[in-house]
Amino acid sequence: MTSSARPVRIGVQLQPQHMTEYGQVRDAVRRCEDIGVDIAFNWDHFFPLYGDPDGPHYECWTMLAAWAEQTSRIEIGALVTCNSYRNPELLADMARTVDNISGGRLILGIGSGWKEKDYDEYGYEFGTAGGRLDDLAAALPRIESRLAKLNPAALREIPILIGGQGKRKTLRLVAEHAHIWHGFTDADTYPALAEVLDGHCAEVGRDPSAIERSSGVPEKSVAAALAGAESLVGLGVTLLTVGVNGPDYDLNIAEALVRWRDERAAG
Repeated sequence: MTSSARPVRIGVQLQPQHMTEYGQVRDAVRRCEDIGVDIAFNWDHFFPLYGDPDGPHYECWTMLAAWAEQTSRIEIGALVTCNSYRNPELLADMARTVDNISGGRLILGIGSGWKEKDYDEYGYEFGTAGGRLDDLAAALPRIESRLAKLNPAALREIPILIGGQGKRKTLRLVAEHAHIWHGFTDADTYPALAEVLDGHCAEVGRDPSAIERSSGVPEKSVAAALAGAESLVGLGVTLLTVGVNGPDYDLNIAEALVRWRDERAAG
């Protein structure tokens, strides 16, 4: 399937920070499903990324398990899991379990990790960016191998989303392993990186159209989000995600993107 032939999908990253109680994000996931969002993401950090650095925050994968039980249609996943925090075989088992709980709706988003405070506070070795990418390269085959052995199996081939934009290592891993690439790009930066990814795909014998292209959209207003989405879809991006922060989890931009998606499909 070519990227232009893929249906446009809308994601919401419900950032698990600054909520005063878990029920606020639980309600937000329900609202995402009700308004027709395709994928609800969280992220894999231990402290807020902005605002009060020691403000309220919840853990990624236990939350995904709760979402899996709570929802019935929407896909779920992390944008993205930090490879450093879990043994690859354990992560595969966690992903398989959440996939089964959800009825086959998990996306396994993963990246090499970058937030030094998380590493320091929780006792992981931070190392170097290159070393963390090498660890991710070693982990991905182990994850895939363990997923193939688990009993009971996942309910589908769990899509692997790799997040990152490093031209030499990260995009090579995308070409080798990913079903979805989230490059943390915009309309200006996406084309050059997509060209590099296509080159890696040619080198490993992978059809680049087999990899769904994913990006965030501007979050400052509905108009900016829609304009960004139009530009990105014109470049071949079909998964568009807006970040939403606690405690209120305002879904106005997400609702506008869902309407825009449906109008495009109907037109």
